[in-house]
Amino acid sequence: MTVDIETRPLPAARHARAAVAVLFFTNGALFANLLPRYPQIKEDLAIGNGAYGLAVAAFPAGAITAGLAAGVLVRRMGSARVAVLGTLLTGAGILAAGLAPSVALFATALFLAGAMDALTDVAQNAHGLRVQRLYGRSILNSFHAIWSIGAVTGGLMAAGAMSLGLSLGVHLAVAAVVLVAAAGAALRFCLPGPDNAPEEAGPEQRGTEGARGTSRVGLVLAALVLIATAGTLVEDAGNSWAALYLSDALHASAALAASGFIALVGAQFIGRIIGDRLVDRFGQRAVARSGGLITAVGMGLALAVPTLPGTVLGFALAGFGVATLVPAAMHEADALPGLKPGSGLTIVSWLMRLGFLLSPPIVGQVADAAGLRTGLLVIPAAGVLVVLLAGVLRARPRRD
Repeated sequence: MTVDIETRPLPAARHARAAVAVLFFTNGALFANLLPRYPQIKEDLAIGNGAYGLAVAAFPAGAITAGLAAGVLVRRMGSARVAVLGTLLTGAGILAAGLAPSVALFATALFLAGAMDALTDVAQNAHGLRVQRLYGRSILNSFHAIWSIGAVTGGLMAAGAMSLGLSLGVHLAVAAVVLVAAAGAALRFCLPGPDNAPEEAGPEQRGTEGARGTSRVGLVLAALVLIATAGTLVEDAGNSWAALYLSDALHASAALAASGFIALVGAQFIGRIIGDRLVDRFGQRAVARSGGLITAVGMGLALAVPTLPGTVLGFALAGFGVATLVPAAMHEADALPGLKPGSGLTIVSWLMRLGFLLSPPIVGQVADAAGLRTGLLVIPAAGVLVVLLAGVLRARPRRD
């Protein structure tokens, strides 16, 4: 007989869930405040496209450089403290980037912001998984949905600041103070004590039976990295190439060309909102496999028979299909046996960001050689990869 712990979580768990939601929201909103200001920064620094591209690449470069340190810091300081400290330093880096008087300082500030963002990302997911273990059911997808809301809010904050004529420094300073203060206030409601405390090990924790079902933990971890990278690759394709493909290949207007990205991000948000219920009902494995199939078939048909409505629908199906992949991979990596607390999560997050850095030039090279339509075949290919690797994810939990 099992105890039902999922219908009425403890007040401390509910408060911690709200606190983690705030951390995800502020993390999404901070960098999104800077993105709409990039054209102004480029103009103020009087730099060309090449120098601008190299400078902007400093953000993911910083994330990759610092990402592997996240697990050590989480074990020493606790995930909640690392997340809040990372938010503070990310805000400082973004403000410094906005005020930088030279390209070198702009890139250095972005490198710092990217490094701190990587620490925050791992730490807030680690604390979210702590809370999830107390709930005894999936809630991690909802945190990632809230991150998306934060990103949209940050963009709206930037648009509002520009419409009000606020200077770059004032805008970013106000945004950083407000968002860092919100993260700091959330800290008091986070779970106390060390991460992965024994009393938090819920029924979802992988045990020795799961360990016997895998030949090597390293192979499972590699498969989880590929699943997470497949999700980020599809997301990046929407960010970097959707508008260009719709405008160039399908001759869409500028307004319509933006619909591909909007469709992908919007469907991804919906998938994350309902993802926890789907995971609890069908299991991580079935949800990921179905999502990979939806991605492969939806975008595959859109590329095979290119029309404007069909392509927008294809991007939407791809966004919906990969919505739960990154949270699923993080969850499974965090529960792998034989690894120190936070190590699996850190490795997946780090290598996933490497995929973010490498996927745009790969797609670009293929597009130059054979056309962007061919380059975008990476999206259905990512879906097929997820279908093949989804077996490493957790099946539907047994109900006793």
